[in-house]
Amino acid sequence: MGALRAAAGLVLAAALLTGCGPSPSGDGDGTPPKASAQSRPGPTGSAPGSGTGPGPTASPTAGRVPAPGETLVRVTRSGGFAGRTHTLIVKGDGSWTLLDAKAKQEHTGTMPEAGLATLRTALREADFAHLPRVATGGPTIYDGYFYAFVHGGYEVAGDQGSLPPALTKVVDALPSFEAG
Repeated sequence: MGALRAAAGLVLAAALLTGCGPSPSGDGDGTPPKASAQSRPGPTGSAPGSGTGPGPTASPTAGRVPAPGETLVRVTRSGGFAGRTHTLIVKGDGSWTLLDAKAKQEHTGTMPEAGLATLRTALREADFAHLPRVATGGPTIYDGYFYAFVHGGYEVAGDQGSLPPALTKVVDALPSFEAG
């Protein structure tokens, strides 16, 4: 049951990220266009310890601080007791938008400067380039959440119980996934 939920969550997260991602020419929110697998620079093969396929690739945006209107991080959270899905998009200036499963805006806000600084530090320390694409191996948390992160050109995901401590710090630094 837990493996089925994780697989379903991964498929849902991939579908949401694909549906909400930039078009080949970019989507105007400052996120770069997706490169094809053939044109991506960087290492290929399995990420250390993941055993789930190709590892992360080098990104032209890695290590660059996004401009105020550009997306700093996009996190999709699915599951939980109610089985709901939300996507939180935080821009470089600290403004954020919470979307429902159909990408409909539910809530917006702006992070305080201290909160934005904490989030930036957590993102930097997480070192997305060296994280496995899918975190595995943690304890099963029934009715837990599945998270999919997009930051600096890297996509990583995992069940709540399998997230590395660095990604847990990122989750803790985000605005609430609950509308209102």
